[in-house]
Amino acid sequence: YRRQRQMCIRDRGNVIGSNIFNVLLILGLAAFVTPLVVAQQLIRLDVPIMIGVSVLALVFGLDGRIGRMDGIILFTLGVVYTLFLIYQSRRETNSAVQEEYAHEYGNSDRSSLGWLKNLGFILGGLALLVVGSNWLVDGATAIARAFGVSELIIGLTIVAAGTSLPELATSVVASMRGERDIAVGNVVGSNIFNILAVLGVAAISAPNGINVSNAALRFDMPVMIAVAFACLPIFVTGNLVDRREGLLFMGYYIAYTIYLILYSTQHDLLPMYSNVMLIFVLPITVITLIVVTWRSMKARRLRLK
Repeated sequence: YRRQRQMCIRDRGNVIGSNIFNVLLILGLAAFVTPLVVAQQLIRLDVPIMIGVSVLALVFGLDGRIGRMDGIILFTLGVVYTLFLIYQSRRETNSAVQEEYAHEYGNSDRSSLGWLKNLGFILGGLALLVVGSNWLVDGATAIARAFGVSELIIGLTIVAAGTSLPELATSVVASMRGERDIAVGNVVGSNIFNILAVLGVAAISAPNGINVSNAALRFDMPVMIAVAFACLPIFVTGNLVDRREGLLFMGYYIAYTIYLILYSTQHDLLPMYSNVMLIFVLPITVITLIVVTWRSMKARRLRLK
């Protein structure tokens, strides 16, 4: 949590970019590999929470800074959410899930030596994570300065993609192995903890909080919220994310990345590209999502009758 002039490259831009990357590219790619099943809990609880914490992050950043008190609130909500998940998992023990876990990983070693070995793995992984994160931030900052690119743009793209690689591997492998509910839950859960835990701890650790740029407030954070909202109608339609919807997600990530490149270089095509996205693409997408949701709800009511 070393301070940079634009903290958003590591904390703000990284969190925003990672959340956008998770939904649009990771979920899109996993759905393209094989259609993804969406559990009812995600629709009823986790996706609304993802939307809520995304909006909360925007509210906290409206004054241009996410302070320590904001970070404490976010981190506390993260702890409460984690405790709720633990309580719910213990209350809803599924024998089939336990059997699947035992088949995949075998019986866990409950001896003292086993606990020490697992603790060593955790501490070693954390140490490597800290070292790797520092290298990633240093490299991304150097690239930004060498090419005159805003550190926010680097945080929204390179750093965000790099820190989301574990989620990418997890979701794609889970999708290929037929564990499609894991692929979706991994993305939604990661987005929630990115805001509550990562951003919360970063805001607490920074002496003066985290600076939030006007560019992030005007564009990137609203995009993050819009992406979170878009999950609801997509997930509701048959509790499935099919290949066409996966391609749609990936297409939007490409469009978002193109905008960032045009914006960072102040290319002459930026005004035209922005107008096309705002006047045509965005309204068509909103109308399509509304129509698809209405048809899905109508079909569900007919089935209930």
